[in-house]
Amino acid sequence: MEVIVAKTAGFCFGVKRAVDEVYNQIRTGRKPVYTYGPIIHNQQVVDELSAKGVKVIRSEEELSHIHEGTIIIRSHGVPKRIQELMEKSGADVVDATCPFVKKIHHIAEEAGKHGDVLIIVGDPDHPEVQGIMGWTDGEVHVVRDADEMEKFELKPGSHAVIVSQTTYNKRKFEELVDIFMKKEYICNVNNTVCSATDKRQTEAREIASKVDAMVVIGGRHSSNTQKLYQICSEECTHTYFIETLVDLDMKPFQSFSRVGITAGASTPKSIIEEVTLMSEEMNVEENDFEKMLNESFKTVHNGEVVEGTVIDVKPDQAILNIGTKADGILTRNEYSNDNSLDLTTVIHVGDKMEVKVMKMNDSEGQTLVTYKRLAAEKGNKRLEEAFENGEVLKAKVVRVLNGGLSVNVEGARVFIPASLVSDTYEKDLNKYMDQEIEFKVIEFNPRRRRIIGDRKQLVVAEKKKAQEELFSRIHVGDVVEGTVKNITDFGAFIDLGGADGLLHISEMSWGRVDNPRSIVSVGDKIKVLIKDIKGDRIALSLKFEDQNPWLTAADKYAAGTIVTGKVARMTDFGAFVELEPGIDALLHVSQISREHVNKPSDVLSVGQEITAKIVDFNAQDRKISLSMKALENDREADEPMQRLEVPADALAGQDDKDE
Repeated sequence: MEVIVAKTAGFCFGVKRAVDEVYNQIRTGRKPVYTYGPIIHNQQVVDELSAKGVKVIRSEEELSHIHEGTIIIRSHGVPKRIQELMEKSGADVVDATCPFVKKIHHIAEEAGKHGDVLIIVGDPDHPEVQGIMGWTDGEVHVVRDADEMEKFELKPGSHAVIVSQTTYNKRKFEELVDIFMKKEYICNVNNTVCSATDKRQTEAREIASKVDAMVVIGGRHSSNTQKLYQICSEECTHTYFIETLVDLDMKPFQSFSRVGITAGASTPKSIIEEVTLMSEEMNVEENDFEKMLNESFKTVHNGEVVEGTVIDVKPDQAILNIGTKADGILTRNEYSNDNSLDLTTVIHVGDKMEVKVMKMNDSEGQTLVTYKRLAAEKGNKRLEEAFENGEVLKAKVVRVLNGGLSVNVEGARVFIPASLVSDTYEKDLNKYMDQEIEFKVIEFNPRRRRIIGDRKQLVVAEKKKAQEELFSRIHVGDVVEGTVKNITDFGAFIDLGGADGLLHISEMSWGRVDNPRSIVSVGDKIKVLIKDIKGDRIALSLKFEDQNPWLTAADKYAAGTIVTGKVARMTDFGAFVELEPGIDALLHVSQISREHVNKPSDVLSVGQEITAKIVDFNAQDRKISLSMKALENDREADEPMQRLEVPADALAGQDDKDE
């Protein structure tokens, strides 16, 4: 079977640019990352980003609650009003709108300024079209198909500007424009079908017209993938629409000699490679299987399992006495898939081996036997039992492929697609080479050489079990131990063994913390206090109550006490002075000096050490008031008063006056 893969299959420029931008923001690790709507119409990619903490904003109402972090505009773009709301939210905005879509926004905006009627050819429910509609202040209409264009009418004297959804079928767009032009309206036509989309559709049509079956890969909600499926279906009766390899039933493909593969603009390369690899390997192994099957019918003894004794071994073959006139010949290829293996290192004279007869009495009077295929059959039997019983198997990874992993179970091979290796996207699968991993067989069809394993469900189940166990035993107020997993500017995520908890920067110390990395490091094991549990979210703290500095503050900071501290921060009405970590006192601007001070920064600076007198201590509200002016008054009162000399005659007659 020949497999033809479209050169244009997979991420287009705009989609790749948007997805790359999300990963770039994740790598910074500085802020929460949001996308306005799913970044692309591919659930596997969206799930992967969600696992990395990327949140999807699905409505204007949700947007109104975002005031920090980074919001990424996906390649579809958004209405102008929504973009302005984002820019006013307080969050950083990264515009990943596809440049081709952005061009349409400019056309729409100009149309509105000139009072032109904007006509968009496309799907009114598609986010790209909804975004375009939001960039014109004038009259706008969306035309879906030829029937709607036939019925469409403009007011006399109107001037129209026509654009297209970038993923619309180019040929159908031209048909709709022809219908409109026959109405003799004044118009300006802009063919804004993306060139990449046009090439993808043209190539898909060409391949579909030459093959027996066509596989279209992409998200069910992807508009451009749906159009590819429509185009291919027009050219090829056997056209299949799938999201991942798991959706593809290979059984019908046994009768096809040529198969074509294409994919939508939102389909990751890894999924395309999985489907391609399985199709190619199924073809090779199917031919081997059919050859063995045909040969097994040449004599009644072919296919029989016998035990033999090794009587001679060479690097490329072994000779066995199988109890017949002709000895059994076991070649290197029928012992192992390793073409460089020296049989003398693994087989020895006198060894007893169980083999399967492949061909009796060939032209040289010898019997060909196989060890590899017999082992595979035994392995297949083991896999069939595991498949039917839902058993968890453990096997060694023997090969890392572009589309997944190959594991060996007692001589039989199981393919685990990359999408089913873990619950998160694994960019590099090489770390699994030669490792033993657990999995379940989710599809078993040895005749078609299609045996699929799934490790992801075990990983998910294990994490869920650990999470349930954790939540069943923890309570607010508990002190637990965890490991620092990740650090951001706003705090650190602590692995508690089943779920992560957030240790916010404000909960890292009773004192002020400017940088979480000054308190914890990735890999640190720390004891934390569970402050709050809401659903699956756990809030943590390092502010243990027995270490609260306010417990002894009344003894240290009674009114009248002279203290020394550092200026921590300033406002127009005063400066906050840190007396010790966790205890700040207010030095009001009026208490800085006996002389008039406009604002604290005129005479003080952050970090400056000052001495002041405590004039008020409020334990209930945890407030302390300071005064530097009171110290000045105290010092003046302590200075010796100068004696006032009064002449004696000035006092003469004073007694008379008093009388």
